[in-house]
Parts: sequence; structure tokens; C-alpha cells
Amino acid sequence: MGIGLSRILLPFLALFLFAFIAQLQSTYGVPYQVDATGNVNESELIDCASECARRCSKASRQNLCHRACGTCCKRCNCVPPGTSGNQDLCPCWAAQTTHGGRKKCP
Repeated sequence: MGIGLSRILLPFLALFLFAFIAQLQSTYGVPYQVDATGNVNESELIDCASECARRCSKASRQNLCHRACGTCCKRCNCVPPGTSGNQDLCPCWAAQTTHGGRKKCP
């Protein structure tokens, strides 16, 4: 009975752990990818400086835009396409808010 039960629980536990890690990434915006074995894949990090330069190219307040964009990019490893909007394509980006409850990411 003990061996049969462990064959059922072990895959369930592994699946739960993988789902938990994925939820942490989407909730807290971990700036790197973690595979199923827990290894960090830093080769998938985007170049935040160039992506934020593109995103903030038409902003009226360049310094403020670059600072907020850089923070959001590092947290989410994602910058939506275009110079504004399209935040639905990067859910972590859209979820970032200031202490006042306003959207943080440009």
C-alpha cells in the first residue's frame, strides 16, 4: 500500500510544485525563467535598456519613463510592444502598481 500511494503522490507533488513556482513568477514578476527542475535560465533575459528606450521614445518625461520602465522590465522580463498600451500582452507589466494604486509601468 505504501509504494502504490507514493506512486500517486509523487507526480502530484511535482505538478503542484511546478504550478506553485509558475504562480510566484506571474505574481511577483521574477525576472528570469525557472524550468521544471528549478534551474534558472538567464539566457532568456531581455535587454531592458534597449526595450525601454523603444518604449519611452515618445514620452514627454523621458527620465521618469526610463526609470519606471527599467524597474518593470527587470521584474517582469517583458516590455509590451509599441510606445504605449498593449499591456495585456505582458500581464506582469499590467499588474504592477504604485503605493497609491496607480499603474506603475509606462
